[in-house]
Amino acid sequence: MAEAQAPLVAVKVEALVVMKIIKHCNQTFPTTATGSLVGMDIDNTLEITNSFNFPVVDVPTESHFDNAAPNPAAAAPAEMIRMVREVNVDANNVGWYTSANMGNFVNMNVIENQFYYQKEMNERTVALVHDVSRSAQGALSLRAFRLSAKFIEAFKENKFNSEELQKSNLRYQDIFDELPVEIHNSHLITSFIHQLQTPKNAPTDLPASLAALEASPFSQSSVLSPNLDNLSLSIDPFLEKNCDLLLESIENHNTEVNNYQYYQRVLGREQQKINNWKQKRTQENATRATLKQPLLPEDEWQRLFKLPAEPSRLESMLNTRQVEQFSRQVDSFVSSTTGKMFAVKGNLLPGETAK
Repeated sequence: MAEAQAPLVAVKVEALVVMKIIKHCNQTFPTTATGSLVGMDIDNTLEITNSFNFPVVDVPTESHFDNAAPNPAAAAPAEMIRMVREVNVDANNVGWYTSANMGNFVNMNVIENQFYYQKEMNERTVALVHDVSRSAQGALSLRAFRLSAKFIEAFKENKFNSEELQKSNLRYQDIFDELPVEIHNSHLITSFIHQLQTPKNAPTDLPASLAALEASPFSQSSVLSPNLDNLSLSIDPFLEKNCDLLLESIENHNTEVNNYQYYQRVLGREQQKINNWKQKRTQENATRATLKQPLLPEDEWQRLFKLPAEPSRLESMLNTRQVEQFSRQVDSFVSSTTGKMFAVKGNLLPGETAK
C-alpha cells in the first residue's frame, strides 16, 4: 500500500501570478472571475508559478447534484496546459482561483469546483479566493482553501441528513481547511527592488513640537503630519454593505431552519399514524389469536404509509458558514471605529467622568 502523503502546510504564490489574478478579477467585477493555477508541490508547500483565465463559455458537465449549475472548473482549457508543457514551463494543475465580493464565496458553486479538483484531477490542489471589495480598501485579500477530508467523504456519498451528521460529527466549521498564503518574488526582482533609490530629502529627525512640524517644508507630505480624517466616525460604506449581506444570509438560514421544522412536523404526524395503526393491528391479532384465526401481517404499514424524505442539511451548513464569514468581517470593520469612539468619548459625553 502506498504511503499517505503529508498534508499541505502553506501556499506560495509568485507576485506576477497575484498581479494577473487581481487584474482579471478587477476587469470582470462584479461578475465572478475564475481561472486555473499551475505550479508544483515542494516539501508540502504548494508553489503557484502561473495562472490563466477560464474561457467564458457554458459547458454542460456532470455534477454531484442533478440540479447543479454548469461547472466552470470542468471546462479548464486542456490545450493551454499542453502548450505550456511544450515550452518547458510548469504545467501541473494545482487548483483554481475565483473572485469574491465582500467575502461572499461560500456557495455550492465553489464547493462543486473544489470537489472536482480534489476528487478527479489532483488531490493536492487549492482554491484561491481574491476578494475584490476588501482589497479595494488598501489591504490585499487573497486566501487559500481546501475541502476538509471529513467533508469530502460526506460529499461523495451525499450524507447530509441529521443521522449521518451526528455519526460523522461534521460541523460547518469543518467545510474548509484554510492554508497560509505567502507572496514570493524571484531573486532577480528582489535584487532590483533593493537597488531602487529612496528619496534623500526625507526627514529623519522627529520635530520638537507641533509648530515646528507645521513650519517644516515636509508638512504637506510627511507621514507625521496631522490627519484629522483618521478621527472620522462616519460609518464605512463597506460595513453597511457587509451588514446587508449578513442579514440576507441570516434570512436564508432561517428559511432552511423553517423547512427542516416543517419536515419534522410532517414526520411526527406520519409516525403517530403508524403507531396508531400498529396498536390497532396488535389488538386485531390478539382477538384473532383467541378465535384461532390466522394472524394479519404486522409490517403491512410499510406499504400503507410513506415517510417524508429528510431535506439535505448541506445548504444550512453553507449558510451558517457564510454567516460566520460575514460576522468576522463586521468585527474587523468596527474595531477601528470603536477605538475612535473611545478616544473621543470625553468630548461626546462631557458630563460622564472617566472610570
